Amino acid sequence: MTAPRRPADSLVTVSVRDTDWEGVRLHVVTGKGGTGKTTVAAALALALASNGRPVLLMEVEGRQGIAQLFDVPPLPYEERRVAVAPADDGRPGGDVFALAVDPQSALIEYLEMFYNLRSAGRALTRLGVLDFATTIAPGLADVLLTGKAAEAVRRRADGRPVYGAVVMDAPPTGRISRFLNVSAEISGLARAGPIRGHAETVRSVIRSPQTAVHFVTLLEEMPVQETIDGITELREVSGGGIQAGGIFVNMVRAGWSPGAMPVLDGPERDAQALAVALKAAGLGEDPELAADLAAELHDEARTRRAQQEQRRRLEAAGQPCYELPLIPDEIDLAALYKLAEAMREQGAA
Repeated sequence: MTAPRRPADSLVTVSVRDTDWEGVRLHVVTGKGGTGKTTVAAALALALASNGRPVLLMEVEGRQGIAQLFDVPPLPYEERRVAVAPADDGRPGGDVFALAVDPQSALIEYLEMFYNLRSAGRALTRLGVLDFATTIAPGLADVLLTGKAAEAVRRRADGRPVYGAVVMDAPPTGRISRFLNVSAEISGLARAGPIRGHAETVRSVIRSPQTAVHFVTLLEEMPVQETIDGITELREVSGGGIQAGGIFVNMVRAGWSPGAMPVLDGPERDAQALAVALKAAGLGEDPELAADLAAELHDEARTRRAQQEQRRRLEAAGQPCYELPLIPDEIDLAALYKLAEAMREQGAA
């Protein structure tokens, strides 16, 4: 299915709710490997589409992660509908379209749009021209990828944007600053001509208030540190021109709240107290069970305290933080709906 077009005389009722990202139309989602970056990007697309407008979900790493999440065949270089967002206050949700972008297909489209050379573009890619060009200018491939996102944001039909928002499942945190800032480097290399013009257009979208870069992390030291470093690097590399977005803390386990942390006296004394409690509950005397329970209680308490410390570090980064629940089962469409609802409740979409 191709991208949606809306008749000029159609009237769509769009619900209004508070969101931390009013005016943002390109949501770039990054994160350390293993944090659930693609899952969060997919859930964010559903959350954004719940206001009734279509949303485009893009991936740029060639992993077909979006197709796996939505249980659809591998995505071609074509915008296809993969889901319908949940209704918002009784109003119908918008469609979520997905697109897998690769530099070669983006180059062919670029040549067709600007030079009407689609067949020539295919011949050039067979000859390895793209590989040659990206070897000389390593950032060209990234400009082609981000250029597709910028084009989708700017695309209009009947006087209005085709998509209410575009969500990009972007490269990992360690590469995100260069990935997004490379258009500035390319425009510096190309002094004139369509390549410079294309890079400048991409740069104008990426560095505008329409774009926000969201970070996905877990409450663990390494991904938290990479998130903090990524936010700092993004600000430094772009000179503040690229807007850091929210921090999505993924896979948060339900349990003790910070104010409900139990007071522990030590494994031995707690084992004795648990043994008394087990006996009082009619479960008999079982010192070994009581000792095992006490050990688990202390392990859980240490984990919770460590997570609270990581949460404080994230809050110090100065960006909005959103907590997404741990989904114990396989991630399917129902799980994505659940995560999307959590995002909406916290104002992320």
